[in-house]
Amino acid sequence: MDALDLSYLAAVSLAGASARACVRGLPAGWRVRLGAEAPDLPAGAWVWLHAVSVGELLLADGLLARLRDRGQRIHLTTGTPAGLDLLARRLPAWDAGTGRVSGGAFPLDDPEGLEPFLARAPGVFVALETELWPNLLRVLEARGIPRCVVNGRLTPKSLGRGGPWLRRAASRLSLVAARDEASAEAFRRLGAPTVALGGNLKADLPPPAPLHGGWDPLRMAWAACPVLVAGNTLEGEEALVLAAWEAARAARPGLRLILAPRQPRRFEAVAADFARRGLRFRRASASWPARASDWAEVDLLLLDTLGELPAVYAEGTVGLVAGGWRSEGGHNPLEPVRAGVPAILGPGFSNFDDLVPPLLAAGLARVASDSDLAAVLGDTLATAPLRPPADGRILPGALAGALDRTLTLLEPLLPR
Repeated sequence: MDALDLSYLAAVSLAGASARACVRGLPAGWRVRLGAEAPDLPAGAWVWLHAVSVGELLLADGLLARLRDRGQRIHLTTGTPAGLDLLARRLPAWDAGTGRVSGGAFPLDDPEGLEPFLARAPGVFVALETELWPNLLRVLEARGIPRCVVNGRLTPKSLGRGGPWLRRAASRLSLVAARDEASAEAFRRLGAPTVALGGNLKADLPPPAPLHGGWDPLRMAWAACPVLVAGNTLEGEEALVLAAWEAARAARPGLRLILAPRQPRRFEAVAADFARRGLRFRRASASWPARASDWAEVDLLLLDTLGELPAVYAEGTVGLVAGGWRSEGGHNPLEPVRAGVPAILGPGFSNFDDLVPPLLAAGLARVASDSDLAAVLGDTLATAPLRPPADGRILPGALAGALDRTLTLLEPLLPR
């Protein structure tokens, strides 16, 4: 180790020791990671697949299934309370009765946190998007264990914040399968030695799991109604969506709304706001009425659950992809499009600027500003079918094949 490695090791060791000394006062994310338990798997015979939170866990779906079906043993980790909750609920389906998939929290990047995971070390470490942990990558490199990033995403802003520790971590990667050419170039500039274009795994996800049976009475009650599904709203965007919805209802009086806030921590505040407005709404996290008549007077469903949004888009007539009206990054525009639903998104979609142009060119999505959202929504509702076709939509060819390319790049590094 040189001075740069020693400086990081000293800093992370001090942070870890301090955290363990005052566990009760720590934020939930730290407590999750302090409770990380290593899998009971043979050394060198398992894949450590890391997805930092909910979005990356959902993104891992297709890759995990393909690795599992090839006979690999996989331990999937995540680093947030919301991610851990989703992991616990999804793990049985991800394992599919094979006994080859386990999961849990990602440890702190200090020697005490990593030691249990390295006692029977993995055969390869694979992180999704931009998870570069300097100490973990240093130790894995010293042991000759491959270190990979898939669906690698690195923006110029992130690159600008990359200090010497991040650059040293990137230099230790065995492989980056970047999601687009801009990210590939950014990883090269950061110092990653082997970078290839894998493509965006969001375009190759398997179909979402079916919704629970409680949706059947709602479908019956709303069968003749157009439905607007607004997903991943940020603070301030609910008011914008509600205004556009109410304007559109002037022309389509039966128009219903399903709205999913992005952050679980905001569920209560959004529900309270709906109540203050006097809206006739129900919460998806509450009990589901068994009779269609109980849903007939409900205008709005607050989707305050995790992991259901991709499937819920197929219940709609039009999908609003939020995050681009109050942020520059936006959210995944493929979710409604894959369900066969026309998508409307805000002008801030920099996190998805590899996906949006092909969708716009194919007529599968539209961009609307704050001021013209209501008009664009009205136009789209006027021509959209009441419900999407059963087979969804075929994505533009430029977006296909990411999973196959990524697996081809990973193949030489996987445990045998």
